[in-house]
Amino acid sequence: MALFLGFSAMLQAQNVVSGIVTDNTNKPLTGVSVYVPELHKGTITDANGKYLLKNLPNGSLKISFQYVGFANQNKVIDKLQKQNTLNVQLETSTFEMDEVIVSTAFNKIQSQNVMKVEHASMRDLEKKGTSTLIEGLATIPGVSQVSTGTSIGKPVIRGLSGNRVLVYSQGVRVENQQFGDEHGLGLNGAGVESVEVIKGPASLLYGSDALGGVLYFNPEKFAEAHTLKADFDQKLFSNTLGSNSSIGVKTSTENWKFLARGSYNTHSDYQISGGDRVTNSRYNETDFKTGIGYSNAAFSTVLRYNFNKLDLGIPEEGIAEQSKSKNTIYPRQGVDNHLLSWNSVIYLKNSKLDVDLGYIANDRSEFEDSNDPSLRMKLKTFNYDAKYYLPKMGKLESIVGIQGMHQTNTNFGEEYLIPDATTNDFGVFGTANYEWKSNVIQGGLRFDNRKISTVAHGILGEEGSFEAIDKSFDSFNASLGYKTNLTDNLTMRLNVASGFRAPNLAELSSNGVHEGTNRYEIGNSNLKTEQNLQTDVNFEYGNTHFEFFVNGFYNHINNYIYTAPNGTQLENNDVFDYIQNNAKLYGGEIGLHLHPHPLDWLHYETSFETVTGKKQSRGFGRDYLPLIPANNWNNTIRTEFKIKNWLTDGFATLNVCSTFNQNNVSGFETSSNGYTLVNVGLGGTVDLGKLVFDVNLNANNLFDKQYISHLSRLKTDGVPNIGRNIVLGLNFNL
Repeated sequence: MALFLGFSAMLQAQNVVSGIVTDNTNKPLTGVSVYVPELHKGTITDANGKYLLKNLPNGSLKISFQYVGFANQNKVIDKLQKQNTLNVQLETSTFEMDEVIVSTAFNKIQSQNVMKVEHASMRDLEKKGTSTLIEGLATIPGVSQVSTGTSIGKPVIRGLSGNRVLVYSQGVRVENQQFGDEHGLGLNGAGVESVEVIKGPASLLYGSDALGGVLYFNPEKFAEAHTLKADFDQKLFSNTLGSNSSIGVKTSTENWKFLARGSYNTHSDYQISGGDRVTNSRYNETDFKTGIGYSNAAFSTVLRYNFNKLDLGIPEEGIAEQSKSKNTIYPRQGVDNHLLSWNSVIYLKNSKLDVDLGYIANDRSEFEDSNDPSLRMKLKTFNYDAKYYLPKMGKLESIVGIQGMHQTNTNFGEEYLIPDATTNDFGVFGTANYEWKSNVIQGGLRFDNRKISTVAHGILGEEGSFEAIDKSFDSFNASLGYKTNLTDNLTMRLNVASGFRAPNLAELSSNGVHEGTNRYEIGNSNLKTEQNLQTDVNFEYGNTHFEFFVNGFYNHINNYIYTAPNGTQLENNDVFDYIQNNAKLYGGEIGLHLHPHPLDWLHYETSFETVTGKKQSRGFGRDYLPLIPANNWNNTIRTEFKIKNWLTDGFATLNVCSTFNQNNVSGFETSSNGYTLVNVGLGGTVDLGKLVFDVNLNANNLFDKQYISHLSRLKTDGVPNIGRNIVLGLNFNL
């Protein structure tokens, strides 16, 4: 440690950046957030619009300027001097802000990024009045959810879900037995700043399981230097008689920073249209997050911890006993999840080393009729990710890195769903980015190896027995992307990337009744690695009062893994085998945002999304893939207003979301009827002098429409989705 601190002291450079932030009339702006994402540090402008950032490292530096009502400005200083002056003029915001994208290799702002990444702040998602984090994510074009009532949701990106979508939180991959449809995301939206969605193969950066895409959750920022902040957030839900409470505190000095946040979420059984409740769809959630960081001119380090505890009812009976209780009954799930992450960046003269370490302990239990779990699995995962940013050579930026994972799964209950096992991943990669004028080209190569070893259990031939497996899977992957401005306002992106996914434990070794699917599932130890190649094209046009985008993709997957019945029965359940076939998915998203002049207070947004998934050759039943979301058309009218001085940043929204019939179903699914939901919202910042708070009031499914989503796991029992839900949200800065 002494050697490291001495080395850091030698590298330390007392660089300073200062300047003035003004509006387009050159009037100084007070209270502008000036933030350096890489150092997790920031400040705010004073009464004269001035700001000062000290103890900055050598090399290049990205600085973000944010102020309510104005478009973000993201500036880059290529080579810091001892004294640097950067004056910024902010423009009134009419469209979405140009955010720094963290989930891609070079952390470019979106307008400079080769890959189109969807970015959504949690604040914007909360304005929609959604009940859960995954429900909010499903409002992003191209993202859906496989749901079990209101408590359990699995993300779906362009028709791919489960282990084909990788989830990152606090900079590390989340591992929580995500192979099961009834295993939820296990993350709470409190303490999350924003989410980034990569729609397509991201194996170059993330390795196995990023074949379908990535959800990357950015944790909330630390406080600005020399400040202490606290806030309280409360949401109330009429449909589930639910409550979501969160309280947080954070403070920072020039170098040190700290934050902590606690949340509690509790809901009764949800109501369908007409007033009946879905028995045992109730749930309770406790969440705690904390973090501590230190940064100077030589290095930045942040340690974060997240504990999440879920008590989930399993709604097996549909609409039966009616109750408003929030205490779960049997059968139920209990899930404890600990996530510890550590990020450190060491700044060298013209390069840097970025290291992420993570440890996740996931304890999942299922209780059938007593507090003794019939099924209990403990999954322990250690992740590491090290990236070295080479010295910049002209306009060429390069990164080399290693990435890996060590994971153990251990059973403690009487029932075994998957065997005790050890998984080891190792990957090495390199990527480069070259930018000239309005053009950017980016490419990379990667090699991965995954080894899976399982422990034999039981008597072969009986339910819950497993033979020992020792498998190794290798994969080479590559990506190539190009971005250019065809005109001043028209941008084109073209990306070709490959991805892979090694078979998971359930697919390799299952031997028993899977309660989530009511099937007797038999694994296949001879399964091969899924390998895909996807082509994406994106066009974006934007001027002062109009934005338009169109995204198209074609995704070919070799050795796609799925289940099919073999015509026999065991334990009074149909037997399903895991088999493979080549598959293809294609579709895209299209949308526009209209902000007509001179009606500066009015916004109209519309988007349409479609995806089709097919097996390459016709096998048993129809050749469509299962769990493909129906086409969706989403329309929103939003107004912005101010009422004297007591209501600022006011908004009112009318949303009409139409989901179409889904007739392209697999041989084991039934078609689903379309439906249209109407949602309204109203809110803003209320200023009553000493009392200032944000408020939003939403009515989702305003007309109490009865419908069943194609991706609902309760669809086979004929159980509808949630009816009308009125949500009141309040946020106080204490």
